[in-house]
Amino acid sequence: MSELLLKLFVPKGSPDDPEVRSRCGLLSGITGIILNILLVAGKLTVGFIAGSVAIIADAVNNFSDAASSVITLIGFKLAGQKPDKEHPFGHGRIEYIAGLIVSVLIIFMGFELAWSSIEKIITPEPAAFSYAAMGVLIAAILVKVWLFYFNRKISKRINSASIAATATDSLSDVVATTVVLIALIAGQYTDWPIDGIAGVIVAIFIFKSGWGAVKSTQAPLLGRPMSKELADAIDKLALEHENILGIHDLVYHDYGPGRAIVTFHAEVPADGNLMETHEMIDHVEREIHEKFGIEAVIHMDPIVVDGDTEEMRELVENVVKEISPEATVHDLRIAEWDKIHNVYFDVILPYGLGSTDEEIAQKIKDEIKEKSGFNAVLHIDHPFIEG
Repeated sequence: MSELLLKLFVPKGSPDDPEVRSRCGLLSGITGIILNILLVAGKLTVGFIAGSVAIIADAVNNFSDAASSVITLIGFKLAGQKPDKEHPFGHGRIEYIAGLIVSVLIIFMGFELAWSSIEKIITPEPAAFSYAAMGVLIAAILVKVWLFYFNRKISKRINSASIAATATDSLSDVVATTVVLIALIAGQYTDWPIDGIAGVIVAIFIFKSGWGAVKSTQAPLLGRPMSKELADAIDKLALEHENILGIHDLVYHDYGPGRAIVTFHAEVPADGNLMETHEMIDHVEREIHEKFGIEAVIHMDPIVVDGDTEEMRELVENVVKEISPEATVHDLRIAEWDKIHNVYFDVILPYGLGSTDEEIAQKIKDEIKEKSGFNAVLHIDHPFIEG
């Protein structure tokens, strides 16, 4: 069924194609709205007839799912708009905002379910068992299982955080409705407020799922690091060009799916032909756009390649690697005139070394001064890549 719907309503194309993303969001949203409204109607009907607070709360939970689908639908519609004067980078981040709203709704409904369940524990009221109620709950579980796989398939196809959050919500609903079903059956054989206890357990599970979804959707809004796989691929592509000796300061700017910019520095020989080097850099920028669909801005870093510089580079790298094997050195140059002997360079250090950047910088300066007599003038930075 999932594949059939995708074939009928979503055109073939790249997952970053705005049309493909818009159609996927539209399909996910409309499907979610229709099915959740049907579940709300069924659960409210049997919930009021049976006098079950748990079933009514579960119906309200499904109503929030329908609202979430509306938000997802609006988010994808707005995200598909073309760039304009006020938003030159497009509207892609609206998709992330929609995912965050869905996640917050999951948490909110978790609190609501917890409150209703606690009230049921304090003032228990027996719910009337009916096969109609049991049938509606079983049908709801099956529908939510299908929605989970359906939305997960769509989210993987276009790498969508908001639809992935919707899939997570469907999975939490499966657990919630299952517990409500168990409580409905078990409540006929005990005086314990089992319905309320089960509701609290479900609420905790929903809250945990919602919080996980919040973390996954807020990352691209706050600024997430580039994936190591993409960074390695760009590094490999750049170094295939003979006159690019290395790259560093690789930064990923995410303006929404299919709307990314990458910037980095490319080290080139200082004695190379300026026009030829510039043409090569332009060519690399075009290659990155063609291969990855990402706009690239590359800064040229001319470096001196001679025996003294390479010897000093080796010394500096050994000192830095003693602090962390993951540390790297770039933009190294030597300045010697009169009585001044300076070595200038940048260091990229991983996070969490337990010392401040200032303390580490001073340690590096002392080591280089002792081993070479040079004064180290350095700048410490941290990576923008996962891992």
